[in-house]
Amino acid sequence: MTIEQSPEQVLPARAAAKMETAMAVGSFAIGTGEFAIMGLMPDIASNLHLSEPQVGHAISAYALGVMVGAPVLAILGAKMLRKHLLILLMALYTLGNLATAFTPSYATLMAFRFISGLPHGAYFGIAAVVASSMVPAGKRASAVARVMMGLTLAMLLGNPVATFLGQFFGWRSAFVLVGLLALLNIALVWRFVPDRHDEPRSDPRKEMHAFKQPQVWMALTMAAIGFAGMFCVFSYLAPTMLEVTQVTPQWIPFGLAAFGLGAILGNIMGGKLFDRLQFRAVGVLLVWSIAVLLFFPWAAHSLWGVTLGIGLVGTMIALATPLQIRLMDIAHEAPSLAAASNHAAFNLANALGPWLGGMAISAGFGWTSTGYIGAATALVGLGLFLIARRMKGGQ
Repeated sequence: MTIEQSPEQVLPARAAAKMETAMAVGSFAIGTGEFAIMGLMPDIASNLHLSEPQVGHAISAYALGVMVGAPVLAILGAKMLRKHLLILLMALYTLGNLATAFTPSYATLMAFRFISGLPHGAYFGIAAVVASSMVPAGKRASAVARVMMGLTLAMLLGNPVATFLGQFFGWRSAFVLVGLLALLNIALVWRFVPDRHDEPRSDPRKEMHAFKQPQVWMALTMAAIGFAGMFCVFSYLAPTMLEVTQVTPQWIPFGLAAFGLGAILGNIMGGKLFDRLQFRAVGVLLVWSIAVLLFFPWAAHSLWGVTLGIGLVGTMIALATPLQIRLMDIAHEAPSLAAASNHAAFNLANALGPWLGGMAISAGFGWTSTGYIGAATALVGLGLFLIARRMKGGQ
């Protein structure tokens, strides 16, 4: 089952491209805002007289905001026009990041990062529904992937630029930049996303009822566990490069760039693969994930190897679009809530992966053990995929 779509809703290719670009700018703003704090952790700690672990708590506060806001805001906005909801969500993101730029203390930093995280998942979820509902049925996943391209570009370009600005003009300037990008997104969405007053409105009760389906929870669990391996490796990339590859810190940005490039390629690959294979694409990508995660520990001992290895790990982002479309299809009465909840599950993966990797490292298994731990989580995800295929509603 897929979300409802009529021929009248399909946009001409040029209009669809403008719409997708407008929403991708929002993805870029959110991706930059999410990751900027990681590169500026020492600067924020010094300015606010905090420890780096305390600043790390702000990252967790953002992730908590995503997990809370994704389902709650999707339900509260169920009866709104999707275009208007996108604008309101990005307005909240603008306020949260501009407030972060002027935060005076640890308490307000935590509060403003939590607020900034609230619209994250709901924005991606609604944008995915809008993009997939206005293109031909066979191109839905590719359309969602193009909207998500902004997030992967943020990994490659947005985060380094924000870090550069923060280091030279003060860390607060990075969040001012994010706020300005969010305002630009509001203007572009207002201009290029069509007003569709005839679009089907969601009933919050039906949205919640759709989540009684076991296949919905299987897909969310696949996202939370199967995707955790990417974050397990990526979170410890810097110390792995310093301690295992034994390069100078100046090479770390090149590792981050390789990850971002891999994410861009994976984002394109995931959309095209789902359009061709449908749900089977998830299984193929989980097998690929196991392979690249097992390759990483072996590759980490040389500069070129670690660069290639982390780039391949970055391609795991290909899982995002197939799981997004899968959720929208099986929870067709609650496409907005399903798509938003997918990003809540990814943020759970973002917490689970580093936690499992940290346990292995603390137990003395070494920095490269993150690859083996990550492969194990992807293997569990593959097992869940096989179970879902055999269950009622599997494809």
